[in-house]
Amino acid sequence: MLAKRIIPCLDVRDGRVVKGIHFVDIKEVGDPVECAMAYDRQGADEIVFLDITATHEGRDTMADVVLKTAKHVFVPLTVGGGIRSVEDFRGLLRAGADKVSVNSAAIKNPDLISEAAARFGSQCVVVAIDAKGAGAGRYKVYVHGGRIDTGLDAAEWAREAERRGAGEILLTSMDADGTKSGFDTGMLNAICAAVRIPVIASGGGGKISDFTELFRETDADAALAASIFHYGELSVADVKGELARAGVPVRLL
Repeated sequence: MLAKRIIPCLDVRDGRVVKGIHFVDIKEVGDPVECAMAYDRQGADEIVFLDITATHEGRDTMADVVLKTAKHVFVPLTVGGGIRSVEDFRGLLRAGADKVSVNSAAIKNPDLISEAAARFGSQCVVVAIDAKGAGAGRYKVYVHGGRIDTGLDAAEWAREAERRGAGEILLTSMDADGTKSGFDTGMLNAICAAVRIPVIASGGGGKISDFTELFRETDADAALAASIFHYGELSVADVKGELARAGVPVRLL
């Protein structure tokens, strides 16, 4: 079995790391380069940067953040937020990103997934899905910070993203986001069953047992978290040490 990955997520606005609950109540956390370096030292397997400014100026700022981070951090970097074109992919990959995550733009123009995968390889293309429960074991895809229901079924959209060349799915449960009440295992099982590509679980990690439960109860390949790492409640090393003791394969320092 491949090692499970632990991935800190850094939401970046105007060049600073921020964090909210249910996508609102945003508070500043710190400098993205310093945060990334700290997580690298803790044994993070990857680091995700999400530009929540989502403007041209935001992408310029993010490219600069990636460029600076890549000089000091040697784990893979994934960057998302406001990506609308293959040229946006190119700019961030040239700055030092290993993968680029797309969300709303891929829903608006699914060909973007295919074009980016053909140009840069599927391994560079991550499709982010923000979803909420819709009853009867179904989940709907939302955009614009959870304000707009696209009408898309999350499992069907994940399958379409895979068919078009996505290399990974980054699945965020908006019901669990920022709550620290545990990962949404029902949603994760639905999406993992729909695709063969890796699925990254996001939203709800609050204590070490949440990570153990995630990997015991789902086929998720990785866990992404923000609040618990940003505020020092747990370190990446804490989580990976407990997972190893529980028999979950992880890469230890």
